[in-house]
Amino acid sequence: MGWAVGVCNAGGVGMAGRRAGARVAMAGARVQLADLNVPDVNPIQALSHLLQEERERLARLWAKRLRAETYDVEVPGRDLRAPLRRLLDELARLLRDRPDDVVRLWPEVVRPHGAFRYTQNFDPEDLTREFKSLEEVMLHVYARRNGGFIEPQVAELVAELVWEADAAAQASYARILKTEEVRFREAAVMESVLNQVDVGIMLAEVDGTVSFATPPVSRLMGVPMRAVVGGRAANTINPVLTQVNARHLTGEPFRLADMPFLRALKEKGPVRGVMMVVERPGGDTATLELSATPVWEEEGELAGAIQTFTDRTEAVNKTKALQSAHGELRRLQGRLLQRTRQQALGQLASGAAHALNNFLNVLRLRITLLQREFKPEHLEALDKTVQQIGELVARLQEFNIQRTQEQPTDVPVDQTVREALELARGELEQREHPVYVDLDLGDAGNVRADTGFFRELVVNLLLVSRDRMETGGRLHVSTRADGASWLVLRIEDEGTPYAPDELARLFDPLRRDASAPQLSLFLAVARAQVERWGGELTAEVPASGTGTAFVVRLPRVHEGAVSTAPRPEPSRAELMRPTGPRRFQQTRSVLVVDDDLDNARMMAEVLGEEGYEVQVAHSPAVALGMWDRRRYDAALLDAVMPEMSGWELARELRKKTPQALLAIVTGMDVRGQNRANLALVDAVFRKPIDVGALDDFLGQSDTAVASENGASTSGSAPPA
Repeated sequence: MGWAVGVCNAGGVGMAGRRAGARVAMAGARVQLADLNVPDVNPIQALSHLLQEERERLARLWAKRLRAETYDVEVPGRDLRAPLRRLLDELARLLRDRPDDVVRLWPEVVRPHGAFRYTQNFDPEDLTREFKSLEEVMLHVYARRNGGFIEPQVAELVAELVWEADAAAQASYARILKTEEVRFREAAVMESVLNQVDVGIMLAEVDGTVSFATPPVSRLMGVPMRAVVGGRAANTINPVLTQVNARHLTGEPFRLADMPFLRALKEKGPVRGVMMVVERPGGDTATLELSATPVWEEEGELAGAIQTFTDRTEAVNKTKALQSAHGELRRLQGRLLQRTRQQALGQLASGAAHALNNFLNVLRLRITLLQREFKPEHLEALDKTVQQIGELVARLQEFNIQRTQEQPTDVPVDQTVREALELARGELEQREHPVYVDLDLGDAGNVRADTGFFRELVVNLLLVSRDRMETGGRLHVSTRADGASWLVLRIEDEGTPYAPDELARLFDPLRRDASAPQLSLFLAVARAQVERWGGELTAEVPASGTGTAFVVRLPRVHEGAVSTAPRPEPSRAELMRPTGPRRFQQTRSVLVVDDDLDNARMMAEVLGEEGYEVQVAHSPAVALGMWDRRRYDAALLDAVMPEMSGWELARELRKKTPQALLAIVTGMDVRGQNRANLALVDAVFRKPIDVGALDDFLGQSDTAVASENGASTSGSAPPA
């Protein structure tokens, strides 16, 4: 008989049996070919019983295996098992009715199957995979029924039937292909050309039926598109999109309605540049660009649409690499902004500390000598040393002024905040515990400042807030208009809130903090910068009681205002010029407001000895309460206090007593203050204070003020 096998012996099985055994191993079936004491089994009867009892299981496993081998798509309404079940039925009939001729007749039964697969756009390789899958499934099911053993005769029969069938199907496929090529030579040449190009082309009818797809479409999508051709898009394309996990670049699922050819048919116009990401069966991800153009009949009627598929994976990967490099550059730039400022501040602080230590050493030695023996020259030397310290501080302030003498412009706050966030984003998010930013920008308008320094200020405040959240979290950044004249920028973190005493010392440039030695120095410089723009920088605990908020308050530039050249810095005389004759009696009662009690008490003691009645307030709130209980002739206000600045306090006192004499006492430079603030006070004194100039200022009479009509007070210390 045609299915006779080779002679079995202790050395092994025949050639067909060894080939079948290899196929079993590939299928993963746990079987064993019996090569010793082979029982006398009739392979025809064995296979006939197998097909009669396991036909449905064989069809199901064969379809599943075929789908895995060819990456076929399961489309609703298309039964992949039907043609396979018919082949198994025919094989079972031949084994039952024509057992002697089954090997000869079976290929003739299979021959039409090759022609059928051609109409379904199968490739010749797919036919081979189909029959290889049949062999593996039959041996697998037989082994399970037979306790894991496959007789060599059965294995040889299965192998011979399968590969004879494959040869017959391939011959039928080739004959039809040759006939089609001869009959449609031009179309075959065109299809061959389209198969070689890198762009996939798909044609769709007006009703959405896909009528043609070139092989590159299947190659680019990673699954065969034969199931799509000839079917309505609504029924066939959705399963394809699901199988390849199609999605947009944003990660959202790619839906049928997003297909360009459907949009082109609906909108009757071209649709270009639609990007789709697919996951191919091999595990790689591809990015495809889809475009569609409608096709028109000569009569002007819509005939369909052409959709192209182009692989943009390499371009997208390069773009991602460039974006990553750009992000790293922004991160490094943000870090450089912070580190450059910190290094400069550190060097400045180190040099200033060295000079101050020298002066302090001289002071201590002079005080020691004075304690041992009083001599006038010791007091003169002490006074000289104090003057030298004041000159050193003035030089440091001059250095800071020169460093910041840029051209102020109208700065769009919201835009600059976004730019600062882009610079700092890498430092914020590329960490073990990332910090993300919630923006709430209220289109608050412009401020008059230096663009570069303002952007740097925002970057550094973002990084300072980030450092307070070691486990990550979110920053809340908002901008708001505060009335018609002011703009507020708020940066709120989720870290541990500062205690009240910490808030009071946060902007102290000489604060000793082992955990962040340069933080207060940076914040002091930042506050001075904001004050030069006429604004305020404060820190507060939000009403929620969690985190800390840094608040920048700056004057708004009114719409329609014309930007002019930067105004010149006011001179010393301008800063000391009274605004007009407010006093109606000689000054006797003075209120000194300073959060540093030692400074306030010493000032009160010195002025008391000059004959003034002096009271001390250690905070603006206390000062306002004392002022309500009693109106003072004059007030000396520290510029920098935690609750309220001296400028704000001056504004409140001026409302209560317009004729009072008000002066700012500060160690900071105020030549950048806006003129609205300067107009609130009658003079500015810089620490260390020249007591003689202060006495002249307080001792002036209303007649003198009126006669000077704006002249500067003599003998006052240069303002800071």
